[in-house]
Amino acid sequence: MSDSEQQKPSILIVEDQEIARVGLKVILENSYGFQVCGLAQDGKEAVSMALGMKPRVVLMDIGLPVMNGIDATKAIKNEEPSVRVIMLTSHDDDRHVFAALSAGADGYCLKEAPAQQLVMAINAVNEGAAWLDPGIASRVLKSIGESSGREGDKEQAERAQNCNLSTRELDVLRLVVDGKTNQEIADSLVLSVETVKTHMRHIMEKLAVSDRTQAAVKAMREGLV
Repeated sequence: MSDSEQQKPSILIVEDQEIARVGLKVILENSYGFQVCGLAQDGKEAVSMALGMKPRVVLMDIGLPVMNGIDATKAIKNEEPSVRVIMLTSHDDDRHVFAALSAGADGYCLKEAPAQQLVMAINAVNEGAAWLDPGIASRVLKSIGESSGREGDKEQAERAQNCNLSTRELDVLRLVVDGKTNQEIADSLVLSVETVKTHMRHIMEKLAVSDRTQAAVKAMREGLV
């Protein structure tokens, strides 16, 4: 096995339809060299397996029996924030998207997307970035822009001040919203990665969120950036 293969993230697939579950495993392993460490068919099983196996990435359907994917995601992220979760679903409405991101999902990919796009999503969240299906991302940003676009820089600055965010923390938060990794943020702001991680920890504390994706969603929703 090559070094690049060894660095590929372990994946837990959560899907209630057996054909889709097994088919996705075959594609990811045989065509792209990923390691699928487990298969779950409902939300409760997903939580148990994710907490026990601690995969790097969970591919999570939303419409699951026993416990839905959004609740399962929230349960996993509450216990193991380092586990990255991508919602892989046919639901593309804003309600499900925002609910998933608020639950802590790190990515949102549609089932009809090409396999290569899912691979991009897996690699992105594995590197610490958030990932949204391009069509969904444009709608989400448009929705946020419509609600906050009428407010000027002064109002934005006041909201940031109310959250006690420093100028540098806002700089970091803007780059998080842009989907940048810690290394990319460090390079852009000429900081060390450790300094970026410290800023991220302070940002999450001040925004009362548990991970960077929730920080980005809250920042966009509340017009902080």
